Amino acid sequence: MATVQFRLNGKSVTLKVAEDRPLLWTLRTDLALTGVKYACGEGLCGACTVLVNGEAVLSCQTPVEDVDGAEVVTIEGLAQNGKLHPIQQAFIDHDAMQCGFCTSGMIMKTYSFLAENYQPTQDEIIAAMDDNLCRCGSHVRIVQAIQTAARRMKKGGQG
Repeated sequence: MATVQFRLNGKSVTLKVAEDRPLLWTLRTDLALTGVKYACGEGLCGACTVLVNGEAVLSCQTPVEDVDGAEVVTIEGLAQNGKLHPIQQAFIDHDAMQCGFCTSGMIMKTYSFLAENYQPTQDEIIAAMDDNLCRCGSHVRIVQAIQTAARRMKKGGQG
């Protein structure tokens, strides 16, 4: 067992956990943040994507000890003061979800991607999102949502 400290959605967290415990299970089970999803458990689908120090990571493949001292953001931490993040709103506006299972991972990956490329082309969006799978086939609407979010964030400066 190890004591791990990190900031989670802007708040300090201290936990005593097995250091090799996946971040996914720490978030879902220990901290009751169920926005992060378990799907493949192999790092192949992206449903478990969260941000660690602003970078999209697969929480099913990240031992909790790796986030000691880090800033972790989940889908629950994107909205601010009751207002959805522009990426979240764009996904709603474009109905870029069907079952919703992949959505939080898609949004978190989009956040990290747009932080690096705030004016992406459609091809760049498709390449960036290639590792995040949507089994319902909402990819066209997801790409449209990301394009809209990029425009809105450029205009409003929120990122």
